[in-house]
Amino acid sequence: MYALSAAARLIAAALVLSTGPAFAHAGHEHPPTLGTAFSPSPWLLVPLAAWMLLYAAGLRRLWGRAGIGGGVSRIGFASAVIGVGVLLLSTTWPLDAYGEWSLAAHIAQHMLLIAFVPPLLLAGQPLAVAAHALPAAVARRLHRALGAASARAARSLTAASVAHGVVLCAWHLPVATTAALHSDPVHWTMHGTFLASGLWLWAAMWTRIRDPHVGAGAGVVAMVAVMMQMGFLGALLTFSPRPLYPIYAERAPQLGLDVMADQQLAGVLMWVPSCIPYLAGAMWLLWHGFARLSRRSPAP
Repeated sequence: MYALSAAARLIAAALVLSTGPAFAHAGHEHPPTLGTAFSPSPWLLVPLAAWMLLYAAGLRRLWGRAGIGGGVSRIGFASAVIGVGVLLLSTTWPLDAYGEWSLAAHIAQHMLLIAFVPPLLLAGQPLAVAAHALPAAVARRLHRALGAASARAARSLTAASVAHGVVLCAWHLPVATTAALHSDPVHWTMHGTFLASGLWLWAAMWTRIRDPHVGAGAGVVAMVAVMMQMGFLGALLTFSPRPLYPIYAERAPQLGLDVMADQQLAGVLMWVPSCIPYLAGAMWLLWHGFARLSRRSPAP
C-alpha cells in the first residue's frame, strides 16, 4: 500500500534529519527564504511517521477484511492524509521558520494546528484504524485502559471548549509568544497544546455528530463561542493602533514587512478564515439535528 511505503520513507527521512545540526528555532538566526525555511524536528517527525506506519498497517488490515471504504471511508482516509500534510506545512516547512519573523505566519501556524489539523485527522478515525494494526489482545487491553477515559473526555464539551479558549488566549499574550520564540521547549509545548486542545474540542464535536441521542444545541453554542473569541482576538490585532508584539516590531522589517501590515494580516487570518472550520462544524451539527428531528416526526 502506498501509505505504508510513504510512512516508511518518512521515518527514514526523520532519522536522517535528526542527525542534522539545527532543529526548530535554533537554526534560523537570519530571515529565511522558501528554500531555507525548513525546521525539521525528530521530536515531531519520528512519532508522526510511526503513527502513519501504524495507521497504514491498520487500514490495510481493515480494508482487507471489510473491503475498501469499510470501517473508514475513502474521504475519511483522504482527510487524514491532508491533515498530515497540513501538520507538516505548519511545523516543518515553511510556516514554522517564517513564524519567527512574521506575526502573520505565526498566527497562520497556530490556526492550522488548532482549527484545521484536528478535524482532518479525526475524520480518518485514527485510533480505531490504528487498533487494527495491533494484536487483538493488546488492542483489548488498551481499550480497557484508555477507552473509558477517552469517552469521558469526548463527552466533556464544556471542558474542551474552556481548554480551547484558555490555550488560544494564553499563548497569544505577547510575553508567552516571546518566550516561545526564545525557547524550543516552550515553542513545542505551545504547538502541542494548540494541537491537543483542538483535538479535544473536535473529538467532542464528532461525538455529538455521531450520537443520535445527543442534541445539536450545545455543540452549536460551543462553536459560536469559539468563533466569537477568535473574532475578538482577531479584531484586537487588526484594529490596534500600535504594534502589540515588540519582538515582531524588531524582526518583521528584517523580512521586508511593514510591522502594522503584518499585525493586521495576522488579525484578519485569525478573524475570518480560521473561523471556517467552526462554522462548518456548527452547520453540520444543525443539519444532523434537523435530520434527526425529521426522522422522529410522524409522516403526514
